[in-house]
Amino acid sequence: MNLPKISKRLEAAASFAQRGVRIADIGTDHAYLPIYLYTSGIISGGVASDINEGPTDRARANVRGWGAQGAISVLRTDGLSGIEEYSPDNIFILGMGGELIVKILDDAPWVKNGKRLVLQPMTHPEILREYLYKNGFDIIDERIVEDDKLYQIICAEYSGNIYTPTESELYFGKLNIERGGELLEKLLLHARAVYEQRIKGKMLAGADSSCEERMISNIDCILRGEKI
Repeated sequence: MNLPKISKRLEAAASFAQRGVRIADIGTDHAYLPIYLYTSGIISGGVASDINEGPTDRARANVRGWGAQGAISVLRTDGLSGIEEYSPDNIFILGMGGELIVKILDDAPWVKNGKRLVLQPMTHPEILREYLYKNGFDIIDERIVEDDKLYQIICAEYSGNIYTPTESELYFGKLNIERGGELLEKLLLHARAVYEQRIKGKMLAGADSSCEERMISNIDCILRGEKI
């Protein structure tokens, strides 16, 4: 069987799925991720959900089109509400703001019960990582992927351990920094340019830019391979 074509971003997220499990894809849009994982023989099935009618209609049509209706359910719901009854082992929340992902997780304490979380924040990865670390989740893996733009994908599981990260680890990822590489350098240089623009704007407004200056200093240390 031919596999559905998915983006590099979704392919990178899919690589964190455990074999033989059931997944939940929250904010699924087209259900491409669960269909891809199921037709690849990686997962046994799962549930795709979205808060809006249009995406769930598209998801149902795609699930039927790929003959996966016996394995993948489609649910219209808000966040993780009602998802627990589908018994997912891996939970994917991709393409939402970091703050929204935090709210979704915080509203569903059952995600601490042996679940793997695969998360891709569009904004504020630092808020998401801080929440995970403060609430006993280990970030067991993470990745930067380039797909028109740069995305950070975080894979976490609950252990009860509390870790105190550095500021740079919150923004760019402890494992990403340790591994280095071309995509980390691109991510850092992009962030550096953003902070430089903010500093210029704050200087014109007579506002304090010490936070941005500190972040640039941190980025330069990472780029030089120095410990922060």
